[in-house]
Amino acid sequence: MKKLCNIFKGKYIWAIALAVILSTSSAYTLVDAFILPKSYVVIDNDQKNPVNNTDSQENTTEQQESQNSQDSQDLQNTQDSYGSQDTQDSQGSQDSQDSQTEPQVTDMSYKDNNISINIEKVAENGVIYYIADVQLSDISYLKTAFAYNTFGKNVTQPVSEIAEENQAIFAINGDYYGFRDSGLIIRNGELYRDEARSAPDNQALTINQDGDLETVTEGEVSGESLISSEIWQSFSFGPVLAKDGSLALTNTKVSSRENPRTAIGQIDELHYIFIVADGRSNESNGMTLSELAQAMIDRGAVTAYNLDGGGSSAMWFNGNIINNPTDGRHSGERSVSDIIYIGN
Repeated sequence: MKKLCNIFKGKYIWAIALAVILSTSSAYTLVDAFILPKSYVVIDNDQKNPVNNTDSQENTTEQQESQNSQDSQDLQNTQDSYGSQDTQDSQGSQDSQDSQTEPQVTDMSYKDNNISINIEKVAENGVIYYIADVQLSDISYLKTAFAYNTFGKNVTQPVSEIAEENQAIFAINGDYYGFRDSGLIIRNGELYRDEARSAPDNQALTINQDGDLETVTEGEVSGESLISSEIWQSFSFGPVLAKDGSLALTNTKVSSRENPRTAIGQIDELHYIFIVADGRSNESNGMTLSELAQAMIDRGAVTAYNLDGGGSSAMWFNGNIINNPTDGRHSGERSVSDIIYIGN
């Protein structure tokens, strides 16, 4: 008993106290980094699209009211001159237009006047992966969303829940921006973060308002200048898989590992390809980054970029997760910080 008491005397008490402090500090750092959620910005759904200036809206309203009045008078004059037949023809034309907008949906496809999605399941070389070919009439149909509509750290939600809350048609997991404090983050035309990562992991993907995918080096161009040049989205993960239709990988050590993967690519104007590969299971080994890049190039991608993978890899379509997400230990969706989705 005396020996035990002596341990707590003299210099030993300070050593023990220091060890306790260091252990507590390390534990808090880990919890703060990986567990504690922090909300930085809560997104108003109305802010997902550009908002016009109030004065401009008022002027536009006055002009519209004037135009509506003139249109009404012109219509009355036309009806007086030609009778009601033109009105019936106009109604018939409108009915025809409405019928054209009715979407055509199957288990693996969707088509309306603005969006075309075709999904293919491929099983080859010990891997199962899903390819979504997406064509749009305008880039506004390619959108992003944060978990719980909140930009923050460790704020996460399953892909399916984020997709459903945003009335998505199709969705994949994004870059899991909330797992890090660095990276270029622009979403739906808003700049949320502009902290450059260290090389060689500092290549970000951007999508401009014409819908074109381009890669930039974080730190070499500011987020504000990208916003000024009408960048619509940016993603901070990587690496770049393809550029100008050719293989762009340089880190062979990382690319040689088989894992679940998620990637986005562009084939042509407003024509995109999304690939999600299953892995870490008896049914599917996963893909190396080289295999993922080659799959993109083989299907015509000019630019392609790797997004968050592993247990995060998920593809959602028309109300269902269609791949088999797993981290190798647990099956099912992992909660993530963001998604890329297609929606009206």
